[in-house]
Amino acid sequence: MKFGVFLPISGRATGPETLVEAARSAETQGFDAVWSADRVVTPWEIHTSYPYSENNAFIVPPDRPFLDSLTCLAFLANCTDKITLGVSVLVLPYRHPLYWARVAVSIERLSKGRLIMGVGVGWMEEEFAALGISFKDRGRMTDEQLQIIAKLWTEEHASFNGRFYRFQDVAFYPKPLQQPRIPLWVGGEGIHAQRRTAQYGDAWFPYFVKITPRELKAGYDNVLQLATAARRDPAQIRLACCRQIEVTSRPVPQDEEHLRGNPEQLLEALRAYRAIGVDHLALQFMVPRWPERVEQIERFAREVMPHLRD
Repeated sequence: MKFGVFLPISGRATGPETLVEAARSAETQGFDAVWSADRVVTPWEIHTSYPYSENNAFIVPPDRPFLDSLTCLAFLANCTDKITLGVSVLVLPYRHPLYWARVAVSIERLSKGRLIMGVGVGWMEEEFAALGISFKDRGRMTDEQLQIIAKLWTEEHASFNGRFYRFQDVAFYPKPLQQPRIPLWVGGEGIHAQRRTAQYGDAWFPYFVKITPRELKAGYDNVLQLATAARRDPAQIRLACCRQIEVTSRPVPQDEEHLRGNPEQLLEALRAYRAIGVDHLALQFMVPRWPERVEQIERFAREVMPHLRD
C-alpha cells in the first residue's frame, strides 16, 4: 500500500521554504507521493456547497495565499529526487487542454517521469463564473479534454473536432516519458466520475470526507463493471483515494467513516483499506497550523506507515 501527503500550497505558512521542507521530509520519511490542490481564484462570497468538509464550507479563506498547483510541482521537481509529484485534482475546464498538457509533460520530463495527473470537473459555481466558463458543461468539456490528451501524448499528427475544442494537425513534443502516457487518476465520487474513470482513467481517485471501506469498494466495483462495458480491461484501473486524517495522542471513539485516532487505531482502520485493494491513499492531515501538522505527519510515517508495507 502506498501513501501520499498533501502539500501546504495554501494558507499563511505557504512559501518556498515550507514547500521544500514538506516535499523533502515526505521523501525522507518514505511517503510515495506529495499532492498539490488546485485553485485559480477564490470568490469572497461562496454559496456553492463544498463537498470536501464536514460543514460543507470551503476551508481556505479568500484572503489567504493559494499557490498554483502545477507551478508548485514544477518548483519541487528540482528539489526532490524520487518522490512522485501529483495534483489532486486539476480542474480541466479551467484551462485549455493544449496548454495544460504542455505544462504537465514539461513537469514530467523535468522530474524524470515522476508525475501523476489527478483530473476532475470542479465544484465551485462562483469560480466558473469568474473565469467565464460554463458550469453546466464542465463534464462534457472534461470528457473532450481526456480524448484530446490521448491524442496529444501518443500521436505524431493530432487533430480534434469537438463541441468545445477544435484543432487540426498539430505537433506535440516531447511525448511523456511514462508509457503509454502520464497516469490519469480521475477524481470525483459519483456515477459520472466512475463512468469517466472507466472510459479514460488509470485510477479512480475520489476524495471522501466520510466513507466506509465497504462503501468505497462498492464504488470501485462499479467502476470495474463500467470498464468492462466500455470494452476496457478492468485490471488496468487502480483504486486510489484521498482521505482526511487526524493522528491523536490518545485513543478516541472509532467509526468506519473517518480516519481519526492514535497510531494503533489508524493502523487497524487502514488495514481495512488495504484489504479492499486500495493502492494509494493521499492523506490530508487536518491540522490548521503547519508545525502541528508536521508533528502528525512525522508520527504517522514513523508509527503507522511501516506496518502497512509488508
